[in-house]
Amino acid sequence: MFTAPSIDYHALAPEIILAGTFVLVLLADLFSERLRPVLGTVTGLGMLGALLPVLTLALDDVEVRSLFDGGYVVDNFALALKALFLVTGYIVVLLSTNYVAEGDFWESEYYLMLVASVLGMLLIASSRDLVGIFVALELLSIPAYMLATWRKRDPKSNEAGLKYYLMGVFATAVMLYGMSLVFGVTGQTNLAAIGASPALVDSAPIVTLGIVFVVVGFGFKVSAVPFHTWAPDTYEGAPTPITAFLSVASKAAGLMALVSLCLVGFWQQEEVWQPLFWVLAAASMTVGNFVALRQTNIVRLFAYSSIAQGGYILAPLAVAGESIEARDEAIGAIIIYLLVYGAMNLGAFAVIMTVARKTRSGQISSYGGLFQYAPGITVVMSIFLFSLAGIPPLGGWFAKFVIFKALASPGTTAGYVLAVIVGVNSVVALFYYARVAQHMWMQPPPDEDRSPVRVPPSLVGALALCTVVTLVLGVAPGLVGEIGDVAEIAVPNVFG
Repeated sequence: MFTAPSIDYHALAPEIILAGTFVLVLLADLFSERLRPVLGTVTGLGMLGALLPVLTLALDDVEVRSLFDGGYVVDNFALALKALFLVTGYIVVLLSTNYVAEGDFWESEYYLMLVASVLGMLLIASSRDLVGIFVALELLSIPAYMLATWRKRDPKSNEAGLKYYLMGVFATAVMLYGMSLVFGVTGQTNLAAIGASPALVDSAPIVTLGIVFVVVGFGFKVSAVPFHTWAPDTYEGAPTPITAFLSVASKAAGLMALVSLCLVGFWQQEEVWQPLFWVLAAASMTVGNFVALRQTNIVRLFAYSSIAQGGYILAPLAVAGESIEARDEAIGAIIIYLLVYGAMNLGAFAVIMTVARKTRSGQISSYGGLFQYAPGITVVMSIFLFSLAGIPPLGGWFAKFVIFKALASPGTTAGYVLAVIVGVNSVVALFYYARVAQHMWMQPPPDEDRSPVRVPPSLVGALALCTVVTLVLGVAPGLVGEIGDVAEIAVPNVFG
């Protein structure tokens, strides 16, 4: 007899609320054109509404909620990521409000795709099953392909969406082939069952090939070098709010899927994935930073900066298999870095959008003399730039610190060498971040128009939120450190 699974609706409440928001936006657009101007507000409220059960689950006495025979897990690790995705989605809605309304765009479909993509991210945070991860990844990716090409009359946007789609489909095929090899050997799709399967060790050559294919597939998704070639063109051609969304939330979701796969499903094969992550992290940091030095377009500069930042985030995984303590340290460092990186990178893109409203240019030279007619914007952008570079007392310094700590804690040569590479690349990154600041503070304006920059209320809200978070996390890093520690406590129950 078929027995219906027991469903914990409290655990699924964030996903249910976000799915309800999707339906509400769809119906509102279907039945009344007059409601279209408020669809952005409805979407933002839906994101914040989904955040409420995340908070109640975090305060609940139940640390781990396991659904569908362990295929879907809600713990502090997943809740921290869901909070990040929802807040990022809300900030992207703020960035999009005027951008979409003032442009020649279909508003309802835009917000529908955005909600669907964030819903896929929530599912990735809790999925502990190969099928679940794949379905969640496609729910995230397919709307993102369409959002990247939303400026239909812009050839660069069409190019951005096409490159993103073609590379994404190729990456999915590679990843699925790797997953099929692992399933063929173990006969399991549940990550915990795969991790405990003796066949994972007995069939090492096939499993090794499967793991390599899975990591390579996700390497495309997170734009790790040498699988990054789509990112600069896609970031430049996509609508700027979507570029911010891809650089933070989409990258974070792919990275977290890798964490679940390697530290739950493939934990017995650390000698395979640790060297892969070492190479990917070192290459991404080095190539991203050195190519960024030569960029003249601010969005392309941040595209390569995002590639380098992805290398920093991947670095702790290169030593995460050394011990349980190293694993917990690595997971905590990754979560902390993602939370800080989300605030400072989204804030930087909010400034880019604000300045572009006046200059109508993406060239770094257009930032010349910005302090003379927009001093507040200049100060805020400087905060984000130097935080990304890791300068104290801004939030980025603590994010870099926990990466160094995670790399050094196992006491291995590989960890120490990678920590040195992180340090060298952090210095290199300071040069191109400082170059943008130098244009804003010291160069003359490119034209005589020095009228104040008009900042819409939605962008003011996004800038204020990101600035406060970046400053507070730098001055009081214990706040975000506690989130990392809580996630580490929950990990052994699920990741062991």
